[in-house]
Amino acid sequence: MRDRSSETVADDEAPRVGELTPPDRTLMGPGPSEVHPRVLRGMSTPLVGHLDPSFIEIMNEVQEMLRYTFRTDNQWTIPVSGTGSASMEAAIGNLVEPGDTMLVPTNGYFGGRMASMAERAGGEVVEVDAPWGEPLDPADVEAAFDAHQPDVFGFVHAETSTGVLQPHVPELTDIAHAHDAYVIADCVTSLGGVEMRVDEWDVDVAYSGPQKCLSCPPGASPLTLNDRAMDKVLGREEQPRSWYLDLSLLEGYWGDERAYHHTAPITNVYAIREALRLVAEEGIENRWERHLDVAGDLKAGLQEMGLEMNAPDEYWLPSLNAVRVPDGVDDAAVIDYLLEEYDIEIASGLGDLAGDIWRIGCMGYSARPQNVEFLLSALEDALDAQGFDG
Repeated sequence: MRDRSSETVADDEAPRVGELTPPDRTLMGPGPSEVHPRVLRGMSTPLVGHLDPSFIEIMNEVQEMLRYTFRTDNQWTIPVSGTGSASMEAAIGNLVEPGDTMLVPTNGYFGGRMASMAERAGGEVVEVDAPWGEPLDPADVEAAFDAHQPDVFGFVHAETSTGVLQPHVPELTDIAHAHDAYVIADCVTSLGGVEMRVDEWDVDVAYSGPQKCLSCPPGASPLTLNDRAMDKVLGREEQPRSWYLDLSLLEGYWGDERAYHHTAPITNVYAIREALRLVAEEGIENRWERHLDVAGDLKAGLQEMGLEMNAPDEYWLPSLNAVRVPDGVDDAAVIDYLLEEYDIEIASGLGDLAGDIWRIGCMGYSARPQNVEFLLSALEDALDAQGFDG
């Protein structure tokens, strides 16, 4: 056999790609947020198999800490393999059956995504109207229930596209349950950063993403269902349209049996375990308070510059601050300036508010006083470059 140990074989067609060196950004947009160093270290630990006894124990720990973070005792609480959109589709695609009617909000971009997923699941979509930038009014929700008698009601707890926090959650769930409907809550931008009490507020299904207030890379996304909702899922007459997200199949992996369904994203499960451990160490209510305090300083600093928040104080969303772009200021130029001159990421508006607002996140590990001070100083410089004097 020929000894090739000392040979270097060149392949002229092979791509010449250097070592990975992404820029070191300060992430203050709508997500992802900065990842805590402990989470990054957790991802670099040795890989084990997805059915290894040690990994089964890690799965148990993740489920326990997710229950704590969601404020629930739901047995069926898991990280879905995929981004937040996967946990969203798992929630809607399993609970909504062909022929079901789902009531969705029109007051933001992600209510529209709920509608799209419900339609793909074979459901009929009806809407409860509210302007972009305002929360749902319980009276309007009640009227929509009386008119349509939906089987499922979805709402966005923290609307990333508008910076609005939905108040009156227990009132909304009471209305839905009085009509024998199921409630799905989008908690993508609230879980771990804004008060959310799944059991106390009687939410049947809630989903989130790890890359926002949990400060974890996307890839393993929180989902919780109560027994009532899971009974509906397991009693379906027709299989869900997604095999990958079929909760009746995933129940075999995340339930008592721990049977193979798919290869879990092991390093992402490591990551969310460490992120949830940080939540537990800080204390969930302390964490809510930190987000409120740090985001309050951010909001005060923005207003001192002469900038206007998109949402009034009564439904301001601390984890995602929507700021109105002043007249005469180029929103994209400010975003580019912050990125190029300061390595700070913020984002423009989405959907109906594209070009009208900036979206500034204050989430998880990014929600630190030094980040807020840095951003405010850089934003003031960016606005000065545009000739804005407040």
